[in-house]
Amino acid sequence: MPNHTLHAANLLKLDYLAEAGNHPSPCPIVDVHTHLSGNDAVRCYQRAADAYGITLTYSMTPLDQVETVQSILGERVRFIAVPDFAQEDRLHAHGEGFLERIRAFHDLGSRIVKFWSAPRGIDYGIESGNPGLLALDSPQRLAAMDLASELGMMFMTHVSDPDTWFETRYTDAQRYGTKRDQYEPLERLLDRYQQPWIAAHMGGWPEDLSFLDGLLERHDNLHLDTSATKWMIRVLSTHTNEDLASFLARWKGRILFGSDIVTREEHMTPAEQLPSDPPPQAASPEEAFDLYASRYWALRTLWESDYRGPSPIADPDLEMVDPDRFGPLDSPALEGKGIPEELLVSLYHDAAMNLLAPDREMAR
Repeated sequence: MPNHTLHAANLLKLDYLAEAGNHPSPCPIVDVHTHLSGNDAVRCYQRAADAYGITLTYSMTPLDQVETVQSILGERVRFIAVPDFAQEDRLHAHGEGFLERIRAFHDLGSRIVKFWSAPRGIDYGIESGNPGLLALDSPQRLAAMDLASELGMMFMTHVSDPDTWFETRYTDAQRYGTKRDQYEPLERLLDRYQQPWIAAHMGGWPEDLSFLDGLLERHDNLHLDTSATKWMIRVLSTHTNEDLASFLARWKGRILFGSDIVTREEHMTPAEQLPSDPPPQAASPEEAFDLYASRYWALRTLWESDYRGPSPIADPDLEMVDPDRFGPLDSPALEGKGIPEELLVSLYHDAAMNLLAPDREMAR
């Protein structure tokens, strides 16, 4: 067995490759939510994806990295259009620049556009000189939605963050609004733009399945993905098996599997050769593999098994909320839900294939 050292993505010192071999997937898995970039990093991700049964990945890859990622993953990757968050001229990046990128991504085959509108986008907008720049219903966003609609594209969005963040980072409701406030523009736009939407991270409110029930009941064009692994593990573990299975059964076909894995070339490089603050989540090929594979191990363990124990992934939200009890390498309980195979197949594969119909033939 490899001599694993303690790492935030492998607190239990698991051999993730061996673990994957011991638990074959019940079906091919489509991951609808990742952020892939880098050459060696994407090759490392490919090993983890192969091991854990991921046969198709949707990625928010920077436009200048699309060719590199495509050359490695081939027909096993599709791209989601995103703006250039690294551009110095932020007003252009999220205005005319985003329109240019949507057209470019569409020409490359992308059929989904991502609209990131987390509460902390307020800070980004203020720094840019336009506080409402990333509001879901800003003039810039509406222009992008109009263009994407003309091109026949569907939408993905991130509209809210964990309850733990509203307890700590977002206590200034005058600046950020309440958690419920985040959904008012989303509901208006779901009615205005009738194409399918995917609301990332279980719609931003996995803590409240009843709220999600109402949201899905009111909007037939809304789908959710299960990305943001640490958040999902921490929160979904607290729901009873019966409640979570009932939710998945009620909305079968509208809940899609996602991980939110982020690959970066810096993950492959020793930390002392690439100083950064904060330090990268991985600093070697071995740590990078554990970082990527840990997300699939944890999510599949949550959905498929009866495991009861600590998550192998450190979760900073624990310390953020209760620094007297938790430190930077503490993790929450992971409570396996043993979801019935019929629901797993829908979550892992069929829901994505049915929604993303133009890609079905190439994804088989």
